[in-house]
Amino acid sequence: MRRLIINADDFGLTAGVNRGILEGHEKGVVSSTTVMACGQRFEDAAALPQCAPRLSVGCHLVFVDGHSILPPSEIPTLMGGSDGRFRKKLVSFGLAAAGRLDARQIEAEATAQIEKLKGAGIAVSHLDSHKHAHMFPVVLRGMLRAAENCGIRAIRNPFEPLVFASLRHWKRQFQLRMLGRFRAGFRAALANAGVVTPDGCIGIAATGGVTLDTFQRLIEGLPEGTWEFVSHPGHNDADLARVKTRLRDSREKELAILTSSSVKDLLRRERIELISYREL
Repeated sequence: MRRLIINADDFGLTAGVNRGILEGHEKGVVSSTTVMACGQRFEDAAALPQCAPRLSVGCHLVFVDGHSILPPSEIPTLMGGSDGRFRKKLVSFGLAAAGRLDARQIEAEATAQIEKLKGAGIAVSHLDSHKHAHMFPVVLRGMLRAAENCGIRAIRNPFEPLVFASLRHWKRQFQLRMLGRFRAGFRAALANAGVVTPDGCIGIAATGGVTLDTFQRLIEGLPEGTWEFVSHPGHNDADLARVKTRLRDSREKELAILTSSSVKDLLRRERIELISYREL
């Protein structure tokens, strides 16, 4: 049996992203989303799931390329400088994760972000992280403690099989191969914590360049088990122009793919069961 969660990241980033994710759910195949507690349109995002009761809503934890919920003085190892923001680049964050990050501070900030969602009335179904930062063991330790604090029992498995990475650039393949050394420890840590996760992700290597053909190849090659397709649908509006992100026009393209009749037909033809994190 093959099951698939289609999760839309970055809910709360902008009004156009919020609107696009809801369209992807109501008119397409998006089954779950994750909210950025520090997103500039968080309040809008927190109110919208009431209009979509079937949409599973989780927390998109941010530890890099953003700002914190807690005062910077309480989480100094997470800060990137004197401006009170996190490190801007995943590379510098990864170097810090090798020795300077404090898992207790990760736990505290993650708990604060989750509690902000819960305080807004969101029933948080699962966790993932911006730029998949929780593939680093120290981040995962803190996130698992936060999950226990907040009663959350599901987390994204951020590791993509290399066969899918081959659909994109060699540099992305190399990065995934290097980070894959954390894979075994990831599964063991979740098993010890009693937290569930899919068998892995697809679409990470193709982020920013997903086409209908790419999506079809990913789905046709999907192994047995439960998988998550990581997506970033949305509308490229004036708000997004003010956000530092490489994902602009690609959000419109992904939204068109995820709402197309051909994708719905593809999932039916391949006999893939579309589920959300609630069913996991």
